[in-house]
Amino acid sequence: MVQIPSDANGPALKAIMWTPCAEAAQEVPIGPFVLMGRRDCPTVGDKRPLVVISHGHGGSFLGHHDLAETLADAGFIVAAINHPGDTFSDMGHADDLSAFVERPTDIKRLIDYMLGAAPDAARIDPQRIGFFGFSRGGYTGLVLAGGNPDFLNANIPCPDLALPICQQLRNKEVPTQPLTRDARIKAFVLADPFNAFPSPVNLTNVKAPIQIWASQFGGDGVLPETLPALANALPQKPQFHLVPDAAHFAFLAPCPAPLKQEAPELCVDAKGFDRVAVHKQLNERALEFFEAHVR
Repeated sequence: MVQIPSDANGPALKAIMWTPCAEAAQEVPIGPFVLMGRRDCPTVGDKRPLVVISHGHGGSFLGHHDLAETLADAGFIVAAINHPGDTFSDMGHADDLSAFVERPTDIKRLIDYMLGAAPDAARIDPQRIGFFGFSRGGYTGLVLAGGNPDFLNANIPCPDLALPICQQLRNKEVPTQPLTRDARIKAFVLADPFNAFPSPVNLTNVKAPIQIWASQFGGDGVLPETLPALANALPQKPQFHLVPDAAHFAFLAPCPAPLKQEAPELCVDAKGFDRVAVHKQLNERALEFFEAHVR
């Protein structure tokens, strides 16, 4: 784990990295999670592709560790951050539209670090970069790919009108500053992306290949009917996977038993739903997609 220094574009970023390693993986407990890997194992190989990960609302850089492990085992370098102000340990402006402006900049700064000051920067091929995002992280990827959100006309649920974001939408107080794009990212995998792009016009500039994973039931601000609409609005047809019987948080990595008890709303699925099996399929398909498009 590293801390990326603050700069003129934002505060310090907490990041974690997975890299290809010649040593056999073992269990590595970090907080409530159990990762498979080796701490500080020397990275093997050169000209490695890079995948960056953006978590959802109030999430963490560990929320998709199983995908990161799959990609690292296949030769990718993977980096994930905690988005300042919209992460489990810092929700300072998670309920404000400013979070939607800052998220893409966070990822661009992560890529800048990985290609510049990171210890393995020389081992990364800057022409081979992919992106994975969940929920608001999926929104983040669409902005980086060239999407222009339209918050006032998007179907954004507001169950609590006292939230700042709901007041901003009601008062038509939307951010006006330019949003960050990053053409270095060659392919995007998006799981239950938050859809603030109600029209094909909002997605005209999105040209990169995209793979979308959609839950049947949605949740946490993601309405299930908005995801087929998103797929149809993209200028190039994406790969689209609908996961039957899945709710929104089924896309988080399977939880250890103690975390299931502590956070059942994140960890417990509908009866008969096999999160482990679904993630095995998702991770394999995402790997195939990145291998095909991050060249």
